[in-house]
Amino acid sequence: MNAQTLMSELEKLVSEGRNPDTMQIDLQPTTEILKLINAADRDVPLAVEKVIPQIAEAVDRIVEAFQNGGRLIYMGAGTSGRLGVLDASECPPTFSVPEDMVTGVIAGGDHALRHAVEGAEDDPAQGRQALEERGLTAKDVVVGIAVSGRTPYVIGGLTYAKEIGATTVSLSCNPDSAIGAIADIAIAPVVGPEILTGSTRMKSGTAQKLILNMLSTASMIRMGKIYQNLMVDVNISNQKLMARASRIVMEATGCSADEAETLLKRSGHDVKLAIFIALTDMDVAEARAALARAGGFLRKAINERQQQAANR
Repeated sequence: MNAQTLMSELEKLVSEGRNPDTMQIDLQPTTEILKLINAADRDVPLAVEKVIPQIAEAVDRIVEAFQNGGRLIYMGAGTSGRLGVLDASECPPTFSVPEDMVTGVIAGGDHALRHAVEGAEDDPAQGRQALEERGLTAKDVVVGIAVSGRTPYVIGGLTYAKEIGATTVSLSCNPDSAIGAIADIAIAPVVGPEILTGSTRMKSGTAQKLILNMLSTASMIRMGKIYQNLMVDVNISNQKLMARASRIVMEATGCSADEAETLLKRSGHDVKLAIFIALTDMDVAEARAALARAGGFLRKAINERQQQAANR
């Protein structure tokens, strides 16, 4: 694509427009600059709210994929790719899921997480290749992330995913985007022009971050990784998380810190199992089996145990 054609395309994008509220931002003192940024950022959650139906549809497809052994794969370039990798990276420690259950793919590879990789996003074949290398199957869900909605790398990946029957989701900040036309589900929060023209790491990036949080968190809740609002499947990998695990057990059961520590030791540092043991007085093996029968849903296992007790 020549420079003139690309310039013409960018001129049509909402995310590339000039924000009339910040035309004089370069003349403002620090406090006023920050107030302008803060005021513009208020548009973001309102834009996200408008696309909750599409986000919900995507979550339902992701849960279905997980239940059938599929994966959630984010792909993007630049800031969009980095946000996808970030969200995916948080899932194993937060929810104790396998490393490849939620994964992020960025144009230019891991080097691009810290450095600009010139031209990486311009090749649709690289997007296809990245998914081929990860053994993409029809069970998986691919979320293509691109503020402009026209990034060739993402278009190539989504096109390939569509060909093999994987569920495809687009996340753009422009309506009627190229990736939206490809995807089964198009999510497009329109946050308007950026504070700095074209600096889509700002409002657009914030909208993407909010939606990625929603996709992964809501999907994990639907998979039974949460009890009430507690992270009962947290992976205890350091001292901070050990302290958090104890607090979770205490919050869920009303026990003391010493009792929480004892319960965690009994359960092999399995927070969900520790809580279930505390609330039901079951032994470890019996409790583990009951949780398995409930599909890992702690509330369901507790309710079933209480029903059994009531029927005796």
